[in-house]
Amino acid sequence: MLDIILHLDAHLLVLVQDYGVWVYAILFAIIFAETGLVIAPFLPGDSLLFVTGALCGMGSLELQILMPLLVFAAFGGDNTNYWIGRLLGLRLLNRASPRFLKHEHLEKTQAFYAKHGGKTIIFARFLPIVRTFAPFVAGIGTMNYRLFMMFSALGSVAWIGSLTLAGYFFGNIPVIKNNLTLMIVGIVFVSFIPAIREFIRHRQGAN
Repeated sequence: MLDIILHLDAHLLVLVQDYGVWVYAILFAIIFAETGLVIAPFLPGDSLLFVTGALCGMGSLELQILMPLLVFAAFGGDNTNYWIGRLLGLRLLNRASPRFLKHEHLEKTQAFYAKHGGKTIIFARFLPIVRTFAPFVAGIGTMNYRLFMMFSALGSVAWIGSLTLAGYFFGNIPVIKNNLTLMIVGIVFVSFIPAIREFIRHRQGAN
């Protein structure tokens, strides 16, 4: 998994060469699962979007197909996760193995949700792990569905659009293209800064 994350460009290029248009279905499934299934927060999100945008810039993928498709995947994943939380959330929490549903991730998301309210659905898009659990928590808390849909749509467009277009416009600049692994590491690190800051704050509070 680490090799895939650090060398997404090479792995995705192989997928494009091997599967052709079916790579769109693979990318759809990854984004849908990362946002729609609480057991899949480990899947690449931010870095995947940046690299797919860069591949669009190279002409390997079509931006006008990719972006709407991934927005729909993110929105569909969010809504699936919301209804899983609303209909099955408490039963899953009581029965699921900690290996598949980590309660510390859920608790962090609940704290973030308590602080930011409905806007969490938008903010969470740019926070790994939190974006996977936020719609699930919203469903458990029976957040108004129309309000959830509005925030989910705005967050999906903002997340997919910003990172995919960043890759499209900047991913093939020579200095970035030649150091894409470092760029991916940087994206992953930056996306985890809020979680690291919260961990440090929690440790300081405990002491």
